[in-house]
Amino acid sequence: MATTDVHADVQDYYGKQLQHSNDLKTDACCSKASVPLFIRNILSQIHPNVVARYYGCGLVFPPKLNGCRVLDLGCGSGRDVFILSSLVGAQGSVVGVDMTKEQLDVAEEYIIYHTKQFGFDSPNVDFRLGRIEHLIDEVALEINSFDVVPGGEFYFSDVYADRPIAEELRRNKILWGECLSGALCENDLITGALDIGFTRPILITKQPIGVENKELQELLGDIQFASCTYRMFKNSSTNSGSSSTLPSSVGDALVTYEVPMTHYEDEFQFDQTTIFKLHGKPERLSAELAHMMIISRYADNFKFSSVDDGKHILDSGDQALTSQTSTYSASPSCCRNKACQ
Repeated sequence: MATTDVHADVQDYYGKQLQHSNDLKTDACCSKASVPLFIRNILSQIHPNVVARYYGCGLVFPPKLNGCRVLDLGCGSGRDVFILSSLVGAQGSVVGVDMTKEQLDVAEEYIIYHTKQFGFDSPNVDFRLGRIEHLIDEVALEINSFDVVPGGEFYFSDVYADRPIAEELRRNKILWGECLSGALCENDLITGALDIGFTRPILITKQPIGVENKELQELLGDIQFASCTYRMFKNSSTNSGSSSTLPSSVGDALVTYEVPMTHYEDEFQFDQTTIFKLHGKPERLSAELAHMMIISRYADNFKFSSVDDGKHILDSGDQALTSQTSTYSASPSCCRNKACQ
């Protein structure tokens, strides 16, 4: 299927055929992830018409967003943009990009509504029409305005398959619209991320996707799909193609959660298996994972100690520096134009 045909078909599916999340034929675009209480509280303030047109596949709200500038790729009706609007606060800002005009029409209709809901004097959100692979020439974002700087976080959710998707399935319009036939294999995501200078993507949550429609089941056969949420960081190393993300000076580390983050006062989940308890026992991280945390904005919330001698790997000044130099990019796109490819 030609790229332009895919764009047109996805625009038609999300703009005209779907009018409500109940119109979906699979649960690929219906997140089943547990929603934290503070997000539920913000969700209660989102206009019902915006929520009804939401087709995302995960939760994309990392910690420490106050005052940040966030770029939402594949924002749809704007539900997550407005949630992020509340989280970044009046001093932060959010730009949502989508190629489906009908979806953005819904989002733009409720900008003032949510500005008032959150008690802001002026809107801190902006919606742009265009394809996410043409952010400069089509969406008209300024060059370097949202580049993820070293240590910056790319936090996203999308649909992934356990094997390559056959070409005949990729030509199926409904499967494209339902976020299935355009799915990457997880290994392809990892390879692509390393090739362009990011750390290895870290899996945070993974939810299996059910396909209840019998006709679609027959087409897909044994292919298994999952909605996955990942985080990865722009590597400070110039060796973007290397599978190693760690300078030789840092090895495995004992990491302790010492300074609480807002909404994460008790614990912080870094990946699917690593959950830090505030003032809890140190977690031993591999050199690769320790490096990711050290270059990130989370560094000043943690103490990093050497496994060998217990000495601190970073002093507080070094940690504070890393936390000030990040630009964050969140992508809740289900698969409207495959934001994560």
